[in-house]
Amino acid sequence: MKMTAAATKLVKHTLLAAPLMLAPAVSSVVMKAFNQDATFGAAYAQDAKKKPAQKTRKTPALSQKVFKKLEAPNALINPEKGEPDYRGALKLLDEINMSKFNRYEKGNVYNLKGYAYYSLEDYRNAIKEYKLLLSMSPDIPLGLEVQTLYIVGQLQFVLEDTIEAEKTLEKWMSIAPIIGADAHAMLGQVYYTNKKTSKAINSINNAVEMYDKKGKTPKENWFQILSALYYDKNDTKKVIGILERLVRLYPKATYWRRLAGMYGLDNREKDQLYAYDAVYQMGGLTKEKELMNLAYLYMGEDVPYMAAKIMKKGLADKIIEPTSKNLEVYATSLRMSQEVKKSIPVMEQAASKSDGGDLYARLAGIYLDSDNNKKAVEVGEKALKKGGVKRKDQLYITLGMANANQKRYGAAIKHFKEAAKDKRSKKFANGWIKYCQNELERERKLAAS
Repeated sequence: MKMTAAATKLVKHTLLAAPLMLAPAVSSVVMKAFNQDATFGAAYAQDAKKKPAQKTRKTPALSQKVFKKLEAPNALINPEKGEPDYRGALKLLDEINMSKFNRYEKGNVYNLKGYAYYSLEDYRNAIKEYKLLLSMSPDIPLGLEVQTLYIVGQLQFVLEDTIEAEKTLEKWMSIAPIIGADAHAMLGQVYYTNKKTSKAINSINNAVEMYDKKGKTPKENWFQILSALYYDKNDTKKVIGILERLVRLYPKATYWRRLAGMYGLDNREKDQLYAYDAVYQMGGLTKEKELMNLAYLYMGEDVPYMAAKIMKKGLADKIIEPTSKNLEVYATSLRMSQEVKKSIPVMEQAASKSDGGDLYARLAGIYLDSDNNKKAVEVGEKALKKGGVKRKDQLYITLGMANANQKRYGAAIKHFKEAAKDKRSKKFANGWIKYCQNELERERKLAAS
């Protein structure tokens, strides 16, 4: 039978008590043993909420004749030595004629068969036999009924029959004297699968609270389910609260990543940055988009040095592709970090890969700010030649200033006049034109004297 990993894990961690060994004693002793909660309490009693004590039932007697018939199959299921022979036990149990058995005696047979099928991982037949056992109520001990309901609910969950599992577990909870955190959590998972969000949240929160009160660490998958449930309800703040507990208790990159995403939805950019950085430090950011997002976040928070560091490593590790856009971001982060000289060759590489002249125009501005007027003119002319410059007026201003700084006033005036055609730069360009004309006049007079 094929099971999900979660279901297999559930089975392995479920403590299902074997049927009690039949002792050579009178039926009342056997009945007393069946009524002891210790035989099934381990399945769900840990960290439990106790209900008021319930009365025990009076059940029919187990005759000595029936007792003898059950000894052989029971010995195969619970051997004193060697391995159990569940198939052999089932063969003997199938051969028993129960026509004259009372309901309690039949219940013993169904219980043995159910356990044998369970041990063989034949869960459907196990459920079938356990349901037959339950149909003998109220002529079976209350403790045995409670135990069996829980087992059936678990197996239905394992087989992904969550509709029936919900009914069974709810019935079990209505009569169980002790309900543990794991049981609340399992019912919560059933509710979640059945799209009963509010009930699922209540059940799993009960489990978490029970652990919290005892100073124990709630289980990881409980928080996973809770975060998914609150996300389905669009309760961003609750999701964040759950994820914040997850990263403290189970600090995995995947939880930090989810937390970063939720901080982004809640417009908490600084917290988003810290969460993404935690993922980065854990080696959890392995895609270009992720590294670029982190670089943008650092630049947005005025920490360009870290953005440049991330970009440099991402490019060196060949995670970030050296496209024109990515190199532009890297150059910008370097320039914002006051690493202007380092930014220039990066921006040159970005500009050379660009389809338009915009990056060359920006590079011309960087050269102008670095007092490299000759390169500013050279690169600015490249920008004009390549075309596609969004703010040509600003490029003409750059070219004009770079020429003026080299005392090439005629060329400067020419560029400033082009810039003045745009009303956004007209006033500034005309001021420079006047300055250049005055300088030309001054040079003319000096030359004439």
